[in-house]
Amino acid sequence: EFVQFHPTSFYTGAAAGSGRSFLISEAVRGEGGLLYNQAGDRFMTRYDDRLELAPRDVVARAIQDQMLARGDSHVLLDISHMPAAETLAHFPNIAARCAESGVDITRDPIPVVPAQHYMCGGVQTGLTGETSVPGLFACGEVACTGLHGANRLASNSLLEGLVFATRAVKPAVAHLTATRSTAPLALQYAATHLGGAAAKMPSKLAPAAEAWVAAKRAKLAAVMWNAAGIVRNQADLKAGLEELAGLYVETKALVEAYGLSTPLVELRNLVSVAELIVSSAIQRRESRGLHFCSDYPSPAAEEAHETIIRTSFRRRYDMRQVADTLAAPRPLTGVFPPSPRGPVTKTDPLNPAPRVRDLVLRSIKEQP
Repeated sequence: EFVQFHPTSFYTGAAAGSGRSFLISEAVRGEGGLLYNQAGDRFMTRYDDRLELAPRDVVARAIQDQMLARGDSHVLLDISHMPAAETLAHFPNIAARCAESGVDITRDPIPVVPAQHYMCGGVQTGLTGETSVPGLFACGEVACTGLHGANRLASNSLLEGLVFATRAVKPAVAHLTATRSTAPLALQYAATHLGGAAAKMPSKLAPAAEAWVAAKRAKLAAVMWNAAGIVRNQADLKAGLEELAGLYVETKALVEAYGLSTPLVELRNLVSVAELIVSSAIQRRESRGLHFCSDYPSPAAEEAHETIIRTSFRRRYDMRQVADTLAAPRPLTGVFPPSPRGPVTKTDPLNPAPRVRDLVLRSIKEQP
């Protein structure tokens, strides 16, 4: 649930979650950059005595508060009052990137918005990167090593990547050496137990299926921004979890119908990570570090512990609610593309094809 939002990414007018953002380094604020809303007010004076030098999470919340209160799409970061030669010498890449969009940072304020930046949590590991799954090692942003806690210092990511990668290499190689003789059998077993996605090479999706996956990824980004963004609340988190449950079963059904493909597997993985973030945030009844919940705006001593989830989504959530929604005779959000594994009866295009619906319902019924 501890997700860092960089307070100042370059605003291009694109929707939140629509792609990668170019970050305007916090060093710009360190060198004297000032934040203004679109009315020209320097607003950080209302939020923190450290002004623009407050921690990232404080600045990100302040910017979002200004945007919501005023209905603005972005705020302005201004360093034009500093000597131009000095600014260009310190920030050549930022100046060049902004210039591509018509912004001269030595003369113009930079339009900025917060953007998701770094995950402090992840797969729980030991001191050598080992996990609870034998042979699986993790390091870097994907791992939860304990170096970050509820917030993040920028240099810690380099420390985490270098130190734990070095620590994990020897045990990983030793495990591979020890299991070399049994690995082929294990791989064969894994390939034949893919939950309906038969052991075939990954296939390319048809254009209609690619469009479906792209639409679901966009929906997933919107759900996460609305439910688990900079400032959260329990109602939005729970509503987001319901949306994620629908995406979970739909994606699982499509994997079973189409087999393995990179876009489908990526979508399934994204939904899994999103659900873990939201479920963890729901459990934390306080605000701490990067997790700010308006229902519980202060830290609570009894909540000063890790959030650990050890079971799958379908074991923790009543998927029958999703089954009832899918079975209801009404239009659904999104269109299931036809499966290439056989003819499908044509129906109302707003309803999922019966074959895929059956797969979704079956996947729910078969859960342990």
